[in-house]
Amino acid sequence: MAQNRHPSRKKRLIKYSLQTKWAPFWTVFKVHGKGKRRHPSKHTVVKRNWRRIKLKV
Repeated sequence: MAQNRHPSRKKRLIKYSLQTKWAPFWTVFKVHGKGKRRHPSKHTVVKRNWRRIKLKV
C-alpha cells in the first residue's frame, strides 16, 4: 500500500478499524439493566479480524 493514503481511503480504514472493537461497557447497563452481567462484545454488531476477513479497500 502507498505510504501516503488518500483521505477517502483513510476514512474507510478508520470505519473498518472501529468494527474490531467491543462496544462501550455502559451499553450493558443500558441494554440489559443494572443487575445483568454480559460481555460488551455481545453488543458489537460486526466483529472483524485482520486475519480472517480481508478488506477490499
